[in-house]
Amino acid sequence: MTAIAFSPARDGRPEAAPHAPVRIAVVGLGYWGPNLVRNIQESPCAELVAVCDRRAEALDKLARRYPAARTTASFDDVLAADDVEAVVIATPVATHHPLGAAALSAGKHVYIEKPLCASTGEALELARLARRTGRVLMPGHTFLYSPPVNCIRDLLRSGELGEIYFVSMSRVNLGLHQSDASVAWDLGPHDFSILRYWFGETPRWVTAVCRDCVIPSIPDVAFITLEFDSGTISHVELSWLAPSKLRRTTIVGSRKMLVYDDTSSEPVRVFDSGVLPNDPQSFGEYTLTYRTGDIVSPHVPAAEPLFVEMGDFCDSIRLSREPRSSVELGIDVVRMIEAVDRSLAGHGARVDLDGERLAA
Repeated sequence: MTAIAFSPARDGRPEAAPHAPVRIAVVGLGYWGPNLVRNIQESPCAELVAVCDRRAEALDKLARRYPAARTTASFDDVLAADDVEAVVIATPVATHHPLGAAALSAGKHVYIEKPLCASTGEALELARLARRTGRVLMPGHTFLYSPPVNCIRDLLRSGELGEIYFVSMSRVNLGLHQSDASVAWDLGPHDFSILRYWFGETPRWVTAVCRDCVIPSIPDVAFITLEFDSGTISHVELSWLAPSKLRRTTIVGSRKMLVYDDTSSEPVRVFDSGVLPNDPQSFGEYTLTYRTGDIVSPHVPAAEPLFVEMGDFCDSIRLSREPRSSVELGIDVVRMIEAVDRSLAGHGARVDLDGERLAA
């Protein structure tokens, strides 16, 4: 396995003041782009300089809401603009590598909406380019900035749940079907990035089964199993074809259990429940005691994850530090999705994860 060193670098260009807002252009105004625009506009760390999209109607709509930002249908105009320090890319995944490479080569810092690229090879190429140009490259894994997700990470790190036996995750809804990506590429990055963030490692193997129920050759439901070196196993259910929206995770540990429901007013609940084996009284006797204790809902502060994420992107640029949603994590997520694809191609075969990574 070849390791590629990653660290912020300098290229001799004049730097803005440490607390000056980062001047940003947003490229892609489809489903997610306007949310990025809104949070950049509201962030004290950022200044929305320009928006870019090929569709005139999308530009007109944003121009009425944010008249101070320039509009353009030309990505080359964005790259040539001296007042644009960073480019936020929210376009189809197939365009992430060429657009990201062009922006980095033009000396811009780059944020790319998940997944980072359409392959591990492309993601590694962008990481190398960011290293050479001394620019921040950040994948957009917004759930890493979710207060409930970070609350759970703190609980896991504290050891309160004990040894983690397994994690069960469901992310289903009716839609939105994508014409250019499977449900694993569309929804999988959310749960894969959360698992990578919580456990600090990628799984050692992956298996997956799927079905394309609506659009031929584009799976809209997938059931994925992952096992980590710690012994923890995880089952991830993804679907665009469900009667109701469900974003629910169950974590079972040796001491306590936890339920994370992203749609609930109490998103995190900790159950003081478990099973205790009793010492056998005679040969061949084995009994269990089931423990059901308190249910605690820890306080979770309110914050919009995307707003926090944009702040982290700007701080990473101004302070020359790695963002929480690091390029290494983004590459690992792409590796996990590719492993799912290989398992599906092998009719659910187990696929071991290995390959080229970034060094710390």
